[in-house]
Amino acid sequence: MNLPKYYENTEITSVNAAQDRAYFIPFAEGCARNQVREDSDRFQLLNGDWKFKLFDNIIAVDDCFIRTDFSGEDFDTLKVPSVWQMNGYDSNQYTNTCYPIPYDPPYVPFHNPCGAYFTWFEVAPEKDGYRKYLNFEGVDSCAYVFLNGVFVGFHKVSHSTCEYDITDFVHAGRNKLAVLVMKWCDGTYLEDQDKLRMSGIFRDVYVLYRPQNHITDYFVTEKLSDDYTRAMLRVRIDFLNHMEGVKYALLDRDKTIAAGTSDDGSIVITVDHPALWNAENPCLYTLKLTSCGETITEKVGFRDIKTVNGVVLVNGMNIKMKGVNRHDSDPYTGYTISVEQMKRDLSLMKQNNINAIRTSHYPNAPIFTRLCDEYGFYVIAEADVEAHGGINTYGATYNEIGKLSISPVFTNAILRRVQKAVIRDQNRPCIIFWSLGNESGYGENFVDAAKWVKKYDPTRLIHYESTVHPYPGKSPDLSVIDVHSTMYASREYIKEYFEKQSAPLNAANEQRKIPYVQCEFCHAMGNSPGDIEDYFEQVYYYDGFVGGFIWEWCDHAVYSGKAENGRSKFLYGGDFGDFPNDKNFCVDGLVFPDRTPSTGLLEYKNVIRPARVQVKNMTEREFLIRNCLDFTNLKDAITMAYEITRNGEMVGKGSVTGLDIKPHHTATVKIPFEMPHDGRCFLRFISLQKQDAPFVAAGSPLGFDQIELPVQGVFFTKQEDHHAQKITVSEDSIDIRVSGSSFSYTFSKPDGVFTKLTRSKCEFIDKPIEYNIWRAPTDNDRYLRKEWEAAGYDRALVKVYETDVTQIDGAAVISCKLSLTPIFIQPILHADAEYKITSDGAISVSVKVIKDHEMPSLPRFGVRLFLPKCFDHVSYFGYGPHESYVDKHRASYMGLFESDAASQYVDYIKPQENGSHYGCEYIKISGKAEALTIFAEKPFMFNVSPYTQEELATKKHDFELEESGDVVLCIDYKQNGIGSNSCGPELLEKYRFDEDQFDFAFSILPQTIK
Repeated sequence: MNLPKYYENTEITSVNAAQDRAYFIPFAEGCARNQVREDSDRFQLLNGDWKFKLFDNIIAVDDCFIRTDFSGEDFDTLKVPSVWQMNGYDSNQYTNTCYPIPYDPPYVPFHNPCGAYFTWFEVAPEKDGYRKYLNFEGVDSCAYVFLNGVFVGFHKVSHSTCEYDITDFVHAGRNKLAVLVMKWCDGTYLEDQDKLRMSGIFRDVYVLYRPQNHITDYFVTEKLSDDYTRAMLRVRIDFLNHMEGVKYALLDRDKTIAAGTSDDGSIVITVDHPALWNAENPCLYTLKLTSCGETITEKVGFRDIKTVNGVVLVNGMNIKMKGVNRHDSDPYTGYTISVEQMKRDLSLMKQNNINAIRTSHYPNAPIFTRLCDEYGFYVIAEADVEAHGGINTYGATYNEIGKLSISPVFTNAILRRVQKAVIRDQNRPCIIFWSLGNESGYGENFVDAAKWVKKYDPTRLIHYESTVHPYPGKSPDLSVIDVHSTMYASREYIKEYFEKQSAPLNAANEQRKIPYVQCEFCHAMGNSPGDIEDYFEQVYYYDGFVGGFIWEWCDHAVYSGKAENGRSKFLYGGDFGDFPNDKNFCVDGLVFPDRTPSTGLLEYKNVIRPARVQVKNMTEREFLIRNCLDFTNLKDAITMAYEITRNGEMVGKGSVTGLDIKPHHTATVKIPFEMPHDGRCFLRFISLQKQDAPFVAAGSPLGFDQIELPVQGVFFTKQEDHHAQKITVSEDSIDIRVSGSSFSYTFSKPDGVFTKLTRSKCEFIDKPIEYNIWRAPTDNDRYLRKEWEAAGYDRALVKVYETDVTQIDGAAVISCKLSLTPIFIQPILHADAEYKITSDGAISVSVKVIKDHEMPSLPRFGVRLFLPKCFDHVSYFGYGPHESYVDKHRASYMGLFESDAASQYVDYIKPQENGSHYGCEYIKISGKAEALTIFAEKPFMFNVSPYTQEELATKKHDFELEESGDVVLCIDYKQNGIGSNSCGPELLEKYRFDEDQFDFAFSILPQTIK
């Protein structure tokens, strides 16, 4: 097929397309009772089964598919919208920064898969007098469009709407629409987003029927008085041919509060005491515009956005954005996302206290931002621009990511992409920042785009993170950017930023005060993130810290059926034979691909809870409650309950009064509870949704605080066995045997551990106990892993230097000196271990460790036991019920929990360390006739799994895992923290396990159950 090479011309983003406009759907006059577009007789959806065939390149495409006499017997059927890779054509690819094509802008490979589509649709005779507009809401990467065998037009910019006036191309009756979609075009250089790469007509296609003269566009802006008691709504209206009269009405629900007629395309409405829009209370009004026989309805929200002294204010309030980055992604449908799928995401976000979304890194479907208006989310609306692959060119430095930002060849392409994003969503109150794009460096092309945005829409702020990467040797204008934005900055960087911001302006400090946002932070890859609370301490501390957006909302993966073990097979980069690929770097979300919440999401939920509680005066039972909301009095948002537990058992509960607390304020409340006398006692405050709200039912838990009560006592005290008999000890050159009336233990001298624990003929371990310093690396351990493996942590061998056994006061005491040493490397650590076995069969373990200070932080230190499969029930006192670590336990609380052993495993798509519990004092793991209790005076960690850490560390996917045949129990003194270093900063020092000397003491009590 011989077509003009529009696909390699950066000056062209479209051919014959209509002027960009705001998204709206017209209705027949008087019929616009709601905004369900399918109810409009002016709207004809063309989604459905289309004919489709994939060709290797544009020359190979047989142009017969555009002819009206071609029925396409050799064509397949493909649903539109969809992406062809998810339907068995071509293959999927995941790449983060690398371009999937050679870097030779604006050119693309000759072998460039091309999808030929066609369908038939009817134009009713009664539509003859209307103008007809064909709309594509999303096509990747570009499209040639034909109607009834005639070329209509061409467009690029995958995630933006393109509209064609097809009045002269169609007729009453049956019409043939044909579309040729190319996988790559010059736009591919500006669409290098971190995602699975997919192609096709992936969003809705429809026809609009409009009068011969009609409203083509309108722009709604709002201005509020200084005291926010009066609002002025302005509407600028454009027509196709000539200005006509417009009847307008503004409704508050069903009540008309203003109405009139405009003859000059301008409407001004003043509203006294307006209900203001914000993410907590998304109050919307309905604007109706009627002209030329049709009515357009638009939801509008009164809100004011500005910065004052380096602080972002919405309606005069300092807001905090508790956000996520969200891609269009689904394991079954790819980029194609239905309204139901959008609502599923938004409902989960609402249920987990998230109030902001960055549309990474392109405009979402136009309905998405309307949903954000309705349900209440602040939005950073990002243009479809990312040129990240520039950093991978040979010899490039990171700042050369911005090669295209200074290239005159791409000046128009970048500007048009920003314009299309802004114009389409210009009427959406949820959008508070326009973002110029992502990771494309900073040069004059972006300065020009920002200047256009400032002139076109001065009511919102401009965001662009990549200003921190100006092209080397260039000093582009920063004054056009309204917020300072970074990705994955350390806490120290943030502290230094605000120290500089607070310094007096002088010759040495010329930086203007501008707000700060982390547009990406807390990289949620695998078992992660572990540092959310530390960031939000700064968010709440600094007024200028607007908040952050976790990378990212969902794991990206492709569903590939069920494995033999019944697990869903989710595939990622490299599983498709794709090159280049970035493996599982796309599996980095707060929810799994099927939208099952991860423990990371639960962690985030509690960190961004609506209220926080701390002790003011425990003696007087006084507590400080802080309202972390921005607009809502706490009494109108939540109810609060409290419960008191002693050793995990509830001993008191009640409701908290005194929640009349304004946003950002703190109040003292008094709770007259009775203090328990002993044991491990905690007071937990639980915030609950006060009344039904969209996606969140009344009574739903929104977060909690737990405070330990100052009570002396422990959770577990071993009962003395007064009937225990004398123990006997025997030894040979290999083993030490310790026996009592009902137990027999064997200790290996060469290994320094027990190899058998038998009680009442029950075997408690299937294999020898092991000293344990290795863990299956998490995704956040990806850099540490290299150090750990270089230090031999994954292959350490025990060397026992000496072993001694004595009997003291009726107990056997085994002591040994040992080291853990890898092949060809010096010892990692030396340890003195002591095992005291008393006549009741209890084993007290004490290990004193000296680690080589030259070695890196340890992954963990503890022991590993391999228990028979019959040990299938776990109860513990510690942080639960979710997995917890030193820096990832805000979703959990101290209590007594129980579950079956299998439920302790947390199933990450790429297997890794999981399921640990922090701050534990006791664990009992039992079967029908036996139980093993572990307890200690100082908190320890444990996890239970059907898999060994070696199995987890070597398998790429969860569905490949093979169970060990044992219940693997790890008892740890400590583990290294979790952090978010897969993409974020290094783990904070306070969470690193880099002690050079430490003692670990705990007890093991094997018992039989009568």
